[in-house]
Amino acid sequence: MGDTTATRRGRLSRDRVLRAAVDLADRDGFDSLTMRRLGEELGVEAMSLYNHIANKSDLLDGMIDIVFGEIELPAKDPGWRTAMRRRAISARAALSRHPWAVGRMESRTTPGPATLAHHDKVLGILRAAGFSVALAAHAYSVLDSYIYGFALQAPSLPFDTGRDTGRDSVAVTQAIMARFTSGQYPHLTEMAVEHVLQPGYDYANEFEFGLDLILDGLEKASTGLSRSPRNRQHRSG
Repeated sequence: MGDTTATRRGRLSRDRVLRAAVDLADRDGFDSLTMRRLGEELGVEAMSLYNHIANKSDLLDGMIDIVFGEIELPAKDPGWRTAMRRRAISARAALSRHPWAVGRMESRTTPGPATLAHHDKVLGILRAAGFSVALAAHAYSVLDSYIYGFALQAPSLPFDTGRDTGRDSVAVTQAIMARFTSGQYPHLTEMAVEHVLQPGYDYANEFEFGLDLILDGLEKASTGLSRSPRNRQHRSG
């Protein structure tokens, strides 16, 4: 037993501790995460963890860093709009895998390297596309507000938005409609029959529809900025 414990301790690393913490939070929720529980998951005493993490705040910094590391940012330049679209869809998928991270992604005052690199890359893509510093900041803010807001709402919906293929949302819609009397809620009925209950409906499409509206608005704002007399004068100077 002693040799087994010593072997486990010898193999312990910061990355292993952080990934075990992410797995535990994914499975049982963030509130379940204690040093004692984490030590049990890793087969070591809780005090051994402090050889690799300073405290629970440092642990959360590292966990959030892992989630940011899962969000796709294209290595090659596909254009800012495609890059931001892929990033938003990838971020929503990451938050679906790690729901405990919703509301914590931008909370860290000592963010890790993956977190900082992610933010820097996003801003770099926008700046290279001609966004002013202010417009890049606006774009980042509105995109993240939408992504995080959608992710925050998703767990409260009465079907699994992360793996919804239309069947779950259709079943819930039909169950709700069964409680209506004819003509009682005409607009809800109209939306259900003509939209939600149509073949191929997937709630994930609602996310992408809203995302494209935001990207349309940012594209219009960036085009207007590049055409403004003040911006042309600045570039010519």
